Amino acid sequence: MNAKVSDFGMSRIFGMDQNHGTTSRIVGTHGYMSPEYAMHGDYSVRSDVFSFGVLVLEIISGIRNSSFYHSTHADDLLCYAWRLWRHGTPLEFVDPGLSYSYSRDEAIRCIYIALLCVQEDVNDRPSMDAVIHMLNSHLVTMTMPQQPPFLQNSRRCSLIQGLESDSSRKFATSCSVDEASITGIYPR
Repeated sequence: MNAKVSDFGMSRIFGMDQNHGTTSRIVGTHGYMSPEYAMHGDYSVRSDVFSFGVLVLEIISGIRNSSFYHSTHADDLLCYAWRLWRHGTPLEFVDPGLSYSYSRDEAIRCIYIALLCVQEDVNDRPSMDAVIHMLNSHLVTMTMPQQPPFLQNSRRCSLIQGLESDSSRKFATSCSVDEASITGIYPR
């Protein structure tokens, strides 16, 4: 999987003293939008931290959040990472294609930092400066991450239903899970 930075066409310019705002036109890629933005149109610099956390989890697992399906758990990628973290088995989240050619400590630390980034409460998420500091330093005292959003719901799609909207109408999003999968293995 190749990570791509996208959606710059939807960026907003903040004033020098502004660090948050609200919009009535919610646009973006489901699975990467912070819950406060997706549900209420509230955005801030911490919304980007949430998206960064999702991206880190995708890189570590080798799975896209939008196409994640686990046969024994009806979770999304964030909830699956959280569940493994809470059960003390975070290394089960790491892409099996890496064949143990990675640092276990680094993988666990990256999962931990990503879980801090995807916390439901915007005030619990670290700033990007703090994330960079945590990634570069092993001596940082870090707090325990709280659960990511939508943990009580079986699939994110049930929450997204009706979120795709413009000012005049709402669209219902349906969800289906295919039992078939195609795996493409590419060198890193």
